[in-house]
Amino acid sequence: MNAVEDVGDQLVGAFQNPGLLLGIPLALAGAVFMSLGAQYQHRGVEKVERLSGSTGTSGLSVAQLKGLLTRPSWILGTLMLGLAIVCQLAALVKAPLIVVQPLGAIALVITTLLNARISGHSPTRQSITAIVCCVGGIFLFVFFAAIFATEQDITDRELFVILAILLVVIIILGAFWLILRHRMRALFYVIGAGILYGFVATLAKVVIKRIEAGNFEWITAICVLALIAASAVGAYFVQTAYSSGPPDLVIAGLTVVDPLIAVLIGMVILGEASAAPPWVLVIFGVAGAIAVWGVIGLARYHPQVLSDSQELGIARGSGPAAGAAATPSNDQTQPGGDPLPGSTNTP
Repeated sequence: MNAVEDVGDQLVGAFQNPGLLLGIPLALAGAVFMSLGAQYQHRGVEKVERLSGSTGTSGLSVAQLKGLLTRPSWILGTLMLGLAIVCQLAALVKAPLIVVQPLGAIALVITTLLNARISGHSPTRQSITAIVCCVGGIFLFVFFAAIFATEQDITDRELFVILAILLVVIIILGAFWLILRHRMRALFYVIGAGILYGFVATLAKVVIKRIEAGNFEWITAICVLALIAASAVGAYFVQTAYSSGPPDLVIAGLTVVDPLIAVLIGMVILGEASAAPPWVLVIFGVAGAIAVWGVIGLARYHPQVLSDSQELGIARGSGPAAGAAATPSNDQTQPGGDPLPGSTNTP
């Protein structure tokens, strides 16, 4: 009973915080712009692939990257993602990192509905279960984070630790990409981008706070350079992920992995969860595991992923249907000559 009363008192106090009351709506607005931007960018990447006659599943080429700059849909999507970033940064100024970041999960719901309507791939029971796990896990996390999160001043030593870990992460991801990029699919790229964007959110909050305090010294300049580098690599991973997976899978990875990384940094390095009792930390772990399981499930059971795998001749299951799927086909048509849903030959 005491624990319940403590949660109630903390909840009342949390929503009397004007920073939270402003930060949460800004984060939700950013999620809306993120979902729209992802859909338009995905459309632009698909168009560039069709025009170039090659896929970018192992990494977009320089010519394809240049081609994106000429696609109105990709440019519009980029502008919307820019607005999403502005909303998120404004939210980070007003509310703790571990509250703002998880709210981006609402973008997954919006993107799923948009993609189902545009692509014609209606969500299946398995994919809906995965999406519920993604969003439910993240919102369970953010509920308790909003109650117990506390802002902490970031010391130079903590910044050094964050920058050192980011450098190691970039080296590891770069090595995997160089060695295994021809085998990589969307899940690698969305997880890699999510990890990098988690660091970007943390560094952005640091830079904003230090500029507000008039404390822009050499280590803050290094943070800006690291933020730009991580953003550039993350953006490349995201665009490549669009060429090998549906937009709601990309958003699922970003809206789960990104906040989990940012939250881990906030909890372990910055001490933003120092006021949370042990049982809340257990809930954080369970909620995070549920959300990650949802991303993996969506990568396996998304209807567009299953449809595309059949077009590529990847057999699933056994029997005559699987044998037929294993036979490559250049026409990518259903019996009767109609294009498959999601096929690049669709008019």
